[in-house]
Amino acid sequence: MAYQSLRLEYLQIPPVSRAYTTACVLTTAAVQLELITPFQLYFNPELIFKHFQIWRLITNFLFFGPVGFNFLFNMIFLYRYCRMLEEGSFRGRTADFVFMFLFGGFLMTLFGLFVSLVFLGQAFTIMLVYVWSRRNPYVRMNFFGLLNFQAPFLPWVLMGFSLLLGNSVIVDLLGIAVGHIYFFLEDVFPNQPGGIRILKTPSILKAIFDTPDEDPNYNPLPEERPGGFAWGEGQRLGG
Repeated sequence: MAYQSLRLEYLQIPPVSRAYTTACVLTTAAVQLELITPFQLYFNPELIFKHFQIWRLITNFLFFGPVGFNFLFNMIFLYRYCRMLEEGSFRGRTADFVFMFLFGGFLMTLFGLFVSLVFLGQAFTIMLVYVWSRRNPYVRMNFFGLLNFQAPFLPWVLMGFSLLLGNSVIVDLLGIAVGHIYFFLEDVFPNQPGGIRILKTPSILKAIFDTPDEDPNYNPLPEERPGGFAWGEGQRLGG
């Protein structure tokens, strides 16, 4: 019974969020079990372009370090905000969501050529948080029960928290920068006088990922509790 309930809950997660989160967990498990090492996963332009280790373009987004507080913290935020984006503003637009993944990953890889970052998964998580926060500007957040603020400040609060933990803020700044570029090109610029939509999802992605009918039994994650677990919990103003 417990297995069936867990399986049903797992299958309730929308496909892109389920696939990405699962890949991150399995990659970390493989490293913990010493089936692979981080040296086989990290972003290295020379190994990618000269030795054709193309898999590194993907695997550097899947490893968040050894199991510990930092890993769990990143996984919770990745799962929550990736899922809420897919069930919220990308509801019924799986191809557009995949395209955002590809666009964000491409920009981060491009920037990664000029900064000494070997794993980009945390920056990708910050990008997802940034896009969600800008699309939900009136949600009030509570961080560890200490700070109260509105959603657009969440990426900056996370950056401050990362700084307190002694981590480099370059990762957070990269995620914020890429998230802002996507948000501006997708949500802001097309609505300006004379603005046009620059980001257009390729038709091949729509053919692969978009389905005409939605599952009537699909149970979305409520956005009224966006942060989850006391350290990013929020509620809409007036709610």
